[in-house]
Parts: sequence; C-alpha cells; structure tokens
Amino acid sequence: MSTVNINQHPLREAKAFLLDMDGTFYLGDGLLPGALELLDLLNQRGLPFSFLTNNTSRSKQDYIQRLRGLGVRAQDARVYTAGDATIAYLKKHQAGKRVFLLGTESLAESFRVGGINLSDDDPDVVVIGYDTSLTYARLSAFCRFVRSGLPYIATHPDVNCPNPDGPVPDIGAMMSLVEASTGRKADVIIGKPNPGIVNALAEEWGIDPRELIMVGDRLYTDIALGKTACVKTVLVLSGETSRENLENSEYQPNLVCENLAELVRLLKQ
Repeated sequence: MSTVNINQHPLREAKAFLLDMDGTFYLGDGLLPGALELLDLLNQRGLPFSFLTNNTSRSKQDYIQRLRGLGVRAQDARVYTAGDATIAYLKKHQAGKRVFLLGTESLAESFRVGGINLSDDDPDVVVIGYDTSLTYARLSAFCRFVRSGLPYIATHPDVNCPNPDGPVPDIGAMMSLVEASTGRKADVIIGKPNPGIVNALAEEWGIDPRELIMVGDRLYTDIALGKTACVKTVLVLSGETSRENLENSEYQPNLVCENLAELVRLLKQ
C-alpha cells in the first residue's frame, strides 16, 4: 500500500489523465479493481481522460466495443492507440507511400480507413504491429523487405502483453526475431514512450503535457513518458511490473499503487 499523502503530491495538480488499458484497467476479459470507480471520480471532478494503449492487435473501434462490453459508458470510452499515432506518422512522413503491414486484419482495416495504401507486393515502407495472427509466410516476406533496406517502422516497443495466464510475446519480441534474421532494428518506433502520442492529446485538450498524469503498468513505456514527455506518472502493480522490477529500473514513477482502487482511495483523501 502507498503511504503518500496525495494532498501534498504533485498529482493533485493534474488537469487530465491518460490511462493504459492492458494490465492497468483490465486484464483478459475482466476489469481490474477500481477501474470504473476511477472514471466516475474523474467525471465528478471534471477532469478529461483518454485511454492510451500501445496494443495494436485491435482497432480503436474494437477497443471501444470492448470497453463498453465491460461496463464503460459510451461517453467514457475515449481511446487513442499506437495504431492511430502510426497512421498519423505515415501520413505526415511517408505520404502516399505503399505500406507492407505485418499486423492483424483489425489494424489493417484501420490503416485503410485512415487513408494508408497497403501493398503486399511492391511496398515503399514496412510497418510491424502486434500481430496475433502472424504466419511464417508473412514474417518471411517482412524480413525480406527489411533486409532490402526499406524504411522500417514499428507501432510500439512492448516486449510482452499482459495475460491472465502470464505474459505473452508482444511486438518487441517479434522485433528481436526480425533483428536476428536481418541485422536491422526498427528505424522509427511509434507509441509510448514516444512523446508525440502524448503531445497530440495535450494539444487537443489545450493543456501543458506537464499537467498530464499517465497511469500504467509498464516501466519502459508508461512510466518512461515521465522522461520523454515530462508527464507525471503513476505505476500500478496489477500488470507487468513487480516491485523487484521497479527497484532496478531507470524509470521511476511519481507514485506507486497496487491497483486503480488504491489510486482512487488516495485521490479521495
């Protein structure tokens, strides 16, 4: 349990909250303790919030539907994904280019809707997402394009994805495989802890990023935003990170809570 007096803590000055999803708000098909209570509290205090996830195995609409299925009200199911941020990056920096996407059909559809020209045969750039439908044939094709020198973009860096039965390989593990085969790392990695994903929302809300609170369970993405984007951070121990991991990490949060229920209790002090 945290012993922080929230009334004397910089988190009290927060003007908006960014909430991670997997391992923070829910795990598998169930909400984690304090999830809906936190949304109610933020609404009561008039504090804007958005769910911010690196998981690109699903589209924004998939996440909205999932949240609503878990009891989140439609007006509270505001989601911004690393997939959204990647689409914005491609439209700005690779406008009109043909993209080979290693990702799920949900991610591919969101790219098409976002105006990205997908191509399996003659791409100009390759993008890797969290592909839970990965096949050896598409992985081989992806590595071939990477080896040929095409610009190589990753939607996010997460190594594992939280799961009720234990962590499962995420995009970071796939990127290690690609590097072992091709000798190349991704040229650009979008998503947390890239500050652009935070700055876009801060600009939309008209606030300084330093007035944002990021709540999440991963040190190297959620909590790293404290360094890369100058936001305040809350680590919850309901997902990937243990206290042992925290002790040895270069990324230290402003506050550590067992789960969202403890954060709610502290905010009510």
